[in-house]
Amino acid sequence: MFREMRRKNQQLPEGECLRILQAATAGVLAVEGDGGYPYAVPLSFAWAEGKLYFHVARSGHKLDALRRNPKASFCIIEQDQIVPQEYTTYFRSVIAFGKVRIVEEGAEKRRGLDLLADKYSPRESAESREREIGKLGSALYVLVMEVEHLTGKEAKELVQERKKSGQ
Repeated sequence: MFREMRRKNQQLPEGECLRILQAATAGVLAVEGDGGYPYAVPLSFAWAEGKLYFHVARSGHKLDALRRNPKASFCIIEQDQIVPQEYTTYFRSVIAFGKVRIVEEGAEKRRGLDLLADKYSPRESAESREREIGKLGSALYVLVMEVEHLTGKEAKELVQERKKSGQ
């Protein structure tokens, strides 16, 4: 169902894709928007156990689109170093594909919020977290993408660099 990468020599190993998912702080969620046009929106996220977690407002374009079609992709650009003298960039990116569920309440919603809090506010106290989730929790939903396919790619120059360093 998912295409194989054309330039397989530039494909990132799965472990490197997972490392990027753990380390990155933002990406772009792409869904089928209004009138069949793609709709892509930058989002913060958390990654755990083969799933991506996002928090969103209780209404809007993303939710409308996902209710019509839950299939989506999420792209992260970890590196994009411009090399003007070579007319290129040294890039490294990951794309996840899957179906997104809207979680309105319950333990799974709380899990998503806790994962996001752990990632973006790790030094905040438990009391501070409870206050914030208590204040905002009812105003938002959690989206959960069950990742069905994960792929990553890097510039050929970074592939050569990785081979030199023995990774």
